[in-house]
Formats: sequence, structure tokens, C-alpha cells
Amino acid sequence: MNAGTWIQTHIPARLDRLPWHRWHWLIVAALGATWILDGLEVTLAGAVGGMLTRHDTLAFTDAQVGATATFYLIGAVIGALLFGYATDRFGRKRLFFVTVTVYLVGTALTALSWNFASYAIFRAITGAGIGGEYAAVNSAIDELIPARVRGRVDLTINGSYWVGAATASAAGVLVLNPAHVAPWLGWRLVFLIGATLGLIVIFFRRWIPESPRWLMIHGRPEAAEQIVAEVETMIGIGSGATELVDAEATHICMRSHTPWSQIWNAIAHEHRRRSVLAFVLMISQAFFYNAIFFTYALVLMRFYGVPPERASSYLLPFAIGNVLGPLLIGRLFDTIGRKPMIVATYAISGILLALTGALFRAGLLNAQTQTIAWTAIFFVASAAASSAYLTVSEIFPLEIRALAIAIFYSIGTFAGGVFAPLLFGVLIGTGSANALFIGYLVGASLMIIAAGFEAWIGVAAERRPLEEIAVPLSSRR
Repeated sequence: MNAGTWIQTHIPARLDRLPWHRWHWLIVAALGATWILDGLEVTLAGAVGGMLTRHDTLAFTDAQVGATATFYLIGAVIGALLFGYATDRFGRKRLFFVTVTVYLVGTALTALSWNFASYAIFRAITGAGIGGEYAAVNSAIDELIPARVRGRVDLTINGSYWVGAATASAAGVLVLNPAHVAPWLGWRLVFLIGATLGLIVIFFRRWIPESPRWLMIHGRPEAAEQIVAEVETMIGIGSGATELVDAEATHICMRSHTPWSQIWNAIAHEHRRRSVLAFVLMISQAFFYNAIFFTYALVLMRFYGVPPERASSYLLPFAIGNVLGPLLIGRLFDTIGRKPMIVATYAISGILLALTGALFRAGLLNAQTQTIAWTAIFFVASAAASSAYLTVSEIFPLEIRALAIAIFYSIGTFAGGVFAPLLFGVLIGTGSANALFIGYLVGASLMIIAAGFEAWIGVAAERRPLEEIAVPLSSRR
């Protein structure tokens, strides 16, 4: 059909009514692997950071370790914006193949780095792939998962970041141990783990369909109908929309693309309050996480005397805590609701970090108790951070969903994530517990402020169809 043609469709309602099935598990596994890869990358970078300061590796300074994290995040920002727009323009499926390929190439090249410049450039390429993945995959997941469980599924998938973190931690204990592998070789091998996982992800994504919601907007309603009918047949429910009431129909004026003027108007004017909310949630969680996890190895080494080869072993327990947080708390975002749970998780995370920072400054912690404290903090903070991505992916119209995710991921990552590793690298380099405590207070304050914004202008999106939360631009006459 041609752009400009109006159609009436029940595809969104049919997708939301589907009972949970192994087909949904395939989506969770194949697309959710994005967060596993990101967790793997961030954790490996943190664990390898200490190793790369050795003279028998690349002999980085503490400031250079922090700077390499910044290059990764800059790449993620550029990749998110570039691939985010392309995802809305050319489709979810096409782009989540492109982005994982960029990631795979970047992390494989990182293993071949020979100095600071090459390592930084290859980390930026890797980050570009991961940034693009966030936009392409988040939009696809929300458009394929039924509304009644979208919150818990989205949070659980985002929490799988820590499966990658735990995997990297376990691999780091083995590969970064000089007793098993020479230091000059071990850090290179850990990045090849990511490239191998990338190949596996590409294989499984062959079975994931294009988003029917995207297809119906972009002039391919027949293809969207075919996908939904095949899924209904697979699951064993009646194909078609005969039993759905007319009120659930969505009216769409098909289009080939969304003009920049409409994109700007939707984000900057029509949904201005939602844009402010997205910015605050993203920037606070990005600073909170990146400040700690890009430099955790340096903290253990400089303040607790942990050898570089053992630093990754301390990550394993609170990586597990981060997995369990969204898994156990996630269902409450669909039952109690988005606003109260986002407020609670953000506020509690900030308060716990401030208290832990005070204990650290007072010299009351050691490497083990610091790890226990981080485990408790990020059990809650993992759900909070995941809810930021959930929020952004729900509250903007379908036509600009991927780009909106990309924009606010990029803004939050650039402002909160790029600055945080640089700041904390410098603070750790001073060797001052008081200086690092101030950094922790900044992160805690941002989370508490974000909780206030959510209480003020948060959106109650639980169990509601995406088209009800944000009416598609194509539905307006």
C-alpha cells in the first residue's frame, strides 16, 4: 500500500492479548543478549583496567584507564544516535543485525590493541555497536511483548546485563590470573570472549521477526498481518481479530518516514514533560553506574590493596545481586505500578550509596565489606536503572521510539556516563578517601533528585497498550 493510505488494524491488540509462549522466550533470549554483551564489555573493561596499568601490558595511567571508558561511552552515544534514527527509518530487524556486527568487530579489534590510541579507538567502535543495540532492541522488545507483562520482562532483560558481568567476572578470575595466563596475553583473550558471544547472538536473531507495529506504520500491513497470524497459529489461539471489539482497533495513516519537524515537535513540545523525565532518569542512573563500575577495580587496588589479577573476583557477588534485583522486584512494576516503584528504587539507591560512602570515608570498610555494601546497593539500583530504559521506550510514539531511546540514552550517557569515569579516575588518582566520598555523594544526590522528578511527572504505564500511553503520530488526522 502507498504512504498516506489510512488503514484500521487490530495488530497491537492481538499482540497484547497473546498468552506467554516459548516464542516470547526466543525474543527475550535473542534480543536480551544485548545487555549480556554490554555487561560483559563494561565488566571486562573494569577488570582489565587495573591489569592494563602493568608495565608488561600497555602501561596505562589511572587517568588513561578512565579515559578509555569515556571513549567507549562516546562511541555508544554516536552509535545510538546514528542507528537509532536508522531503526525508525529502516526497521528494527535490519538494524539489530547491523549493530551486533559492529560490536563484534570492535571487541575483536580491541584484543589486538597495541597502545592507548588504538585501544581507545577500538573501544569507541565497540561502544557504537552497543549504543545502537539499545535503540534497536529496546524498541523491538516493547513492541513484541504483551502489555500486561511488559514491565517485568523489560526489567528482567535489562537486568541480564549482570549475567554478562558475572560471566566476565568469572572469566577474569581465570584468564587474568598470571598463574594461568601470561598478563600480556590474558587481557586480550577476555575481549575475544565478547566476539564469540556476538557470533552466537547473530545466529539466534535469524528467527526474530520484524516488529508488526513498525510494518503496519511503514506501508506493509500484509507482512504485519502474516507475522501475527503465524504467531497466533503457533501459540494455538484463533487467528484474526474477529473476537476483538471495534474499540480496540488502531487507525493508521501509513508513511515511509517521519519528518524531522514532527520528531522535534513530539520530543520538544508535545511531550516536553516526558522528555525532561527521560533526561533526568537516564543521566542519574548513567552517572551512578558508570562512576562505580568503570573504576571499581581501581578502588579495590588503591584503597584496599587488592592485586589486579584478583579484582574481578570481587565483582561476582554483586553482579549476581544485580541480576536478582530486577528478577525479584520487576513484577512489582506491573502490579504496584511504575511511579511508586521507580520513586522507591531510585531514592533507596541514592540513600544507600551515601551511607556506604560515609562508611568508606570513615575507614570502616575493607574489600569484603565494600563488596557486600555494593551488592546491597545495586540489588535495588539495577531495577532503578532498568526502569529508566523501560520508561523511555514506553512514553514516546511508535514512529520515534527508537530515536527517542537513542537521544535520551545518548544525553544521559554523555552527561552522566562520559563525565563520571573521568571524574572518578581523577578522584581515585588523588588517593584521598574524602575526595572519593564527594564523588559518591554526587551520584547519590542525582538518584534522589530523579526520584523526585518521577514522583512529580512520572507516567503510569503499567499494563497499558503502547498506543494508549503515546498515541502514534500516524493516527492523527
